[in-house]
Amino acid sequence: MFLTKYFLPLLKEIPKDAQITSHRLMLRCGMIKQDSAGIYSWLPLGNKVLAKISKIVKEEQDKTGAHEILMPTIQSSDLWKESGRYEDYGLEMLRIKDRHKRSLLYGPTNEEMVTDIFRTHIKSYRGLPLNLYHIQWKFRDEVRPRFGVMRGREFLMKDAYSFDVDEKRAQHSYNKMFISYLKIFQRLGLTAIPMEADTGPIGGDRSHEFVILAETGESKVYCDSKFLKMKLTFDDVDYNKDLQELVDKLTSFYAVTDEKHDPQKTKNIDLTETRGIEVGHIFYFGTKYSKAMGAEVALSNGSMAPVHMGSYGVGISRLVAALIEANHDNLGIIWPHSIAPFDIGIINLSVEDSICNEISHKIYEKLQLLGKEVLYDDTNERAGVKMSNMDLLGFPWQIIIGPRLAKSSHCEIKNRSSGEVIQVKFDKILDFFKER
Repeated sequence: MFLTKYFLPLLKEIPKDAQITSHRLMLRCGMIKQDSAGIYSWLPLGNKVLAKISKIVKEEQDKTGAHEILMPTIQSSDLWKESGRYEDYGLEMLRIKDRHKRSLLYGPTNEEMVTDIFRTHIKSYRGLPLNLYHIQWKFRDEVRPRFGVMRGREFLMKDAYSFDVDEKRAQHSYNKMFISYLKIFQRLGLTAIPMEADTGPIGGDRSHEFVILAETGESKVYCDSKFLKMKLTFDDVDYNKDLQELVDKLTSFYAVTDEKHDPQKTKNIDLTETRGIEVGHIFYFGTKYSKAMGAEVALSNGSMAPVHMGSYGVGISRLVAALIEANHDNLGIIWPHSIAPFDIGIINLSVEDSICNEISHKIYEKLQLLGKEVLYDDTNERAGVKMSNMDLLGFPWQIIIGPRLAKSSHCEIKNRSSGEVIQVKFDKILDFFKER
């Protein structure tokens, strides 16, 4: 993509109303535009990151055997009245009426709707287990939206819902999501700590939050320092086998959110006390919704029983902010390779130089054939501005082409993460990036 043809509205000034790093950098990089309190338009660069995170989430959810669907943002209030949550959910729910005076709501979550889908189509235990998920926009009318997309009113979320014949099998579904979430965050280059948490308006008696440690987090968290030193890998996980031992191991360490903290339990623990960003939350709530809404299946003995359910959420749009909070320096963002909007930024320091132009175009075309996503800065800005902007955008690699080195058939390649800069001959650039 040529920068002169790309919609990338960079800001030179630091926005005064942006309180945390991710909000400032997302505005400066032209990733988002605020439309009203807690509601943002996602511009091309930001939308690319959303898509890449969504792709990783989908891949890992599919590996568990979950099925992707897509439910609407607008829901009938009748389903929520049937479950008993319509009045209980509170002022965060945006309640609306259509032209026929029918009560509707902008969905803050989808337990009722997915339960209705299930009860319509599944009548026998032979249809279990079942896990349905989707990635969809949600709305919760936060009383004080803040920190950009970290605590917005409208947000993109992956939510999954499991259905099982009994509690034991439901626990296995819960464990699969537990491990799948850790794999998702690992692929994003994040260390997420599973923490015991309250179930809130979702309900149930089993719940874990997945928290990224960050000083700008909205809540205080406590964690056994031993967990932070563990080297976790889940490449060999078989979702068909019992995962309880692995989950028990990962939850054996003291790790809780503020409302669950008990100082009496931490006397002999090397405790890390900091703040955290919640990026995922899983719940087991048994038959809370299935009983209320008549979601029953016929068992092998012919009797009817309500299904056991769980729900599992990942904040896709919130993850963008969390990733920036975890990956930045004083120059700008440092994107992990897995979700960088572009792999490489090409900086042509002298667009009026015919040699620089010819070389830049050739390298751009060859890297695209190699399957790399490249943003080519072909603007007529000053060299210092170009290099500052590319550092701000934070792509993993930069290729810098200027008249002096071009005469000797060399360019500079910069690793944004380490800051290391090396000189490479033009005919060796493809070899360099084939290995990366």
